Amino acid sequence: MRELILAMAMSLDGFVSGPEGETEWIFTGDEEAIAWKVENAWNASLHIMGSRTFEGMARFWPTATNVFAPAMNQIPKAVFSAKGAAILPDKTEAAASGEPQPGADSWGKAHVASGDLAEEIARLKAEGGKPIIAHGGATFARSLIAHDLVDQYMLMVYPLALGRGLPIFSDLAEPRRLQLVSSRVFPKGAIAQVYRRG
Repeated sequence: MRELILAMAMSLDGFVSGPEGETEWIFTGDEEAIAWKVENAWNASLHIMGSRTFEGMARFWPTATNVFAPAMNQIPKAVFSAKGAAILPDKTEAAASGEPQPGADSWGKAHVASGDLAEEIARLKAEGGKPIIAHGGATFARSLIAHDLVDQYMLMVYPLALGRGLPIFSDLAEPRRLQLVSSRVFPKGAIAQVYRRG
């Protein structure tokens, strides 16, 4: 059985984006932090996300050439959406947006999960192999956490307080203890913290 890892960037005060979804603060240019994130992105047999995140990524990654693009394009995807197959990108739109990178067609082949969240995650975990990495967004991450479906939390905490924004731990019915697995500080102040269920 494969594990589910939730990979999220967050501010010091616990927000994964600003109130309107602002995330520009994530892109610090810290080469060591980027290398760590790329290495972890490759340690997945499946990338999963909610529908809004999927739509944004499916427009961006197929023609992107940055260091994350190979992992994001070549590893299979699953999208959680009530829209069903209508969520998948149109091939003609993708072709018009630029030169497709290797594996770009994986976005159009993504598994669409539209049933009960816990049941869909249980099915995906049962397939075995390297971990599943969940990328969010905030609503999807909150649902995974609230239903206690996350085996490991991989949080990149940035040296910034937003004051307000979108949290991911706000739907917990009661406090949840986590066990720190590792912590790493990067040159520009971000800290990678990995936790397991307590």
